[in-house]
Amino acid sequence: MTTAAPEQATLFTHRSAGHEPAADQLRLLTWNLQHASPGRTVRQVDWLAGQEGADVAVLTEVSGGAGGDTLVQELSDAGYRTVIAPWGEGDLRTVIASRHAAISAESAPVEFLPHRFPLASLTVAQTPITVAGLYVPSRGPRERRNEAKSAFQTAVTEALPALAERGHLVVIAGDLNVIEPDHTPPHHGVYGTWEYDFYRSFAQAGFTDAFRALHPNVVEHSWFGRRSAAGYRFDHALITEAHRAQVLTCTYLHEPREAGLSDHSALQLTIDLTGEPSP
Repeated sequence: MTTAAPEQATLFTHRSAGHEPAADQLRLLTWNLQHASPGRTVRQVDWLAGQEGADVAVLTEVSGGAGGDTLVQELSDAGYRTVIAPWGEGDLRTVIASRHAAISAESAPVEFLPHRFPLASLTVAQTPITVAGLYVPSRGPRERRNEAKSAFQTAVTEALPALAERGHLVVIAGDLNVIEPDHTPPHHGVYGTWEYDFYRSFAQAGFTDAFRALHPNVVEHSWFGRRSAAGYRFDHALITEAHRAQVLTCTYLHEPREAGLSDHSALQLTIDLTGEPSP
């Protein structure tokens, strides 16, 4: 199966899946690949292919060059039946891959840097699902500090209410490049109010932080500073509030970071699709 939304390219070569997708759960994994070279990309996909809980993979900081092309091919060879890989015009981008057969790409909900916010639709256990991959820009070079990040955050914030109002399960996963306001340890000197407001905008639109829904007081980090070694929880999975009770697991996987495959840990999310959403 090959699908492509406007201004998106999907490359596909089918291989037998190492794991068959769950029939009654959404099992999703999101991971920042740190702009990997082709060689490291192969090793990253080797690890990803071994993860049973990665029926849907949302991969951020994907190269717009050879590393990204290698990623698409390797994912297809590893049993991901559909790979949605937007063109980034030289910029880093977000890729969504699925072991499920019935998944299709939608047009991105933003016009600014749409390759960082692709959408995919699928149905599992007769449950319609929208998956959005999200990769927020970093602060950028000194001469353009925060310009792209602020503009992209504004565009995403404006798009969130319409996504939340779709009336079915919506999952937004990826690297937000911001932390929650009460993050431990605090980094309030680093981030501005406008960045914490971006995190808050998800709850205001009708989304809940899946990790916090299960672990309200647990301290976790998915990236560590190179100089201070301070931990940051950058990588998130946000789900429609009505489905928060259906979250079974939401766990950070540190193995790929500790093995040097990326400077980010992965986040794995499992949602029960047999229950009824809250009214």
